[in-house]
Amino acid sequence: MSSAQAVIETPELEKMEKTSQIREVWRRFCQNKMALAGLVVIILLILVAIFADVLVDYDTMAIKIDLPNRFQKPSEAHWLGTDELGRDILARLIHGTRISLSVGVIAVSFSLLIGGTLGAIAGFYGGKVENLIMRLSDILQAIPHLLLAITIVSAFGQSMPILMIAVGISSIPAYIRIVRASTLTIKDQEYIEAARAIGATDRLIIAHHIINNCMAPIIVEATLRIAAAILSTSSMSFLGLGVKAPTPEWGAIMSGGRSYLRDAWHITLFPGLTIMVTILALNLMGDGLRDALDPKLKR
Repeated sequence: MSSAQAVIETPELEKMEKTSQIREVWRRFCQNKMALAGLVVIILLILVAIFADVLVDYDTMAIKIDLPNRFQKPSEAHWLGTDELGRDILARLIHGTRISLSVGVIAVSFSLLIGGTLGAIAGFYGGKVENLIMRLSDILQAIPHLLLAITIVSAFGQSMPILMIAVGISSIPAYIRIVRASTLTIKDQEYIEAARAIGATDRLIIAHHIINNCMAPIIVEATLRIAAAILSTSSMSFLGLGVKAPTPEWGAIMSGGRSYLRDAWHITLFPGLTIMVTILALNLMGDGLRDALDPKLKR
């Protein structure tokens, strides 16, 4: 085989090897029935979020006030009952799925971008740069997550972008530490030295070699952090600092019914169950991904 043929076939071999690794990870993931159940629940929630407008009308069912029908118990007309303003709870939960998942994913993406970059820089360069980044991370981690989010929203105003940033900032230290730890174990590998030898820049090495090889712990942490972000968003909305009314959001729906727990228990019960099932599904899926991606568990 000539050198030209080897150069042509090498990317194909790498692609085949990567495909084989993905199949092996999927096989191990499917062996965990609880993780698979969590994945099914998350897929269903994503589909509900995507087709929310098809399932129920937003203007006439989710936000329209209908005072004569307030506090209706679950029935054929309203499967989960109505809230204190006569709005259908099921319709609000369906449209709230879009809000909660969007905030969770975008907040985690924001924290991953910032924390992952800082962690890679800290682990790759070390020295004073690493010390500065890690001390800033310690300061940020010392502040309670919910208190930090409340402070940011109170200072910059109540809006969806601010809420996403406020929820995302609290997860930055976790990504800094995870990516830094992975970078420390990777940066002295032979393929990194080979990349330096052929003239690759530090930026190229970090982007194409360091980050790519940190993806396994990042994926697991991101899955678990989405659950935490959804819970934080619901907590903020429950306290009146989340999305503005009448936008349906799970925590806001619970907050509206907390004054009527004795006579209208369904207003808080169903959004609470929705939050619980979503968080449980994400945690089960995250645990399954951790086990599937952990090389030590290979047989």
